[in-house]
Amino acid sequence: MNKTAIVFGATGLVGSELIYHLIKDIRYKAVKVFTRRELHIEHIKVIENVVDVENIDTYKDLIKGDDLFISLGTTRRKAGSVKRMKEIDRDLPYTIARAALVNGVKNIAVVSSIGASAVSGNYYYRIKGEMEEKIKSLDFTRRLIVRPSILLGKRQEVRLLESAGKGLVSALGFALKGKNRKYRGIKARDVAYAMVKEINNVNGKELYESDELMEIAQVSSSDKAT
Repeated sequence: MNKTAIVFGATGLVGSELIYHLIKDIRYKAVKVFTRRELHIEHIKVIENVVDVENIDTYKDLIKGDDLFISLGTTRRKAGSVKRMKEIDRDLPYTIARAALVNGVKNIAVVSSIGASAVSGNYYYRIKGEMEEKIKSLDFTRRLIVRPSILLGKRQEVRLLESAGKGLVSALGFALKGKNRKYRGIKARDVAYAMVKEINNVNGKELYESDELMEIAQVSSSDKAT
């Protein structure tokens, strides 16, 4: 297809896996990465744009391509306040997406969170839910929102609460069945794979819960094994 992918959040767990899957995918001829620091990815497909991600006016004209992938997020501890979290987790994805839409980008895939709801009493889930609503207000040809549970994979930074959560989820994973299966931990690479696959699925849904993302990845593994 010779498409161009655009990636924000490439230094995170899902973002780094997105780069890997997009490089492998023959539908993409180029992967434009917007990041605060050089990633030194040596591949003919990858075009790195080192920018001040939050100062979008300085680079908005560069956000051009076919499919936009956004995997941005922080923690209250790292951000310093809930207000600052809103700016990064809610407002920034919307601002980037709006600029991309103006530039003719057709499709978008955004990482949210399990439990996201604009009316949640939990500030984290509420911020993610508000972000989803803002993204849904934009008229992309294909909108894809994914809600992963606790992400499994090796981060460059240490998040103590998340690490404890991973241990608990891993220990109790076998008990999470049926409608509770979506609370199982999910590998970041599986989330990324599902995003790339489903943004190219014209008959796909708009919203995918964590267990659905796992199923998409598992089906792919089964196909490769046969």
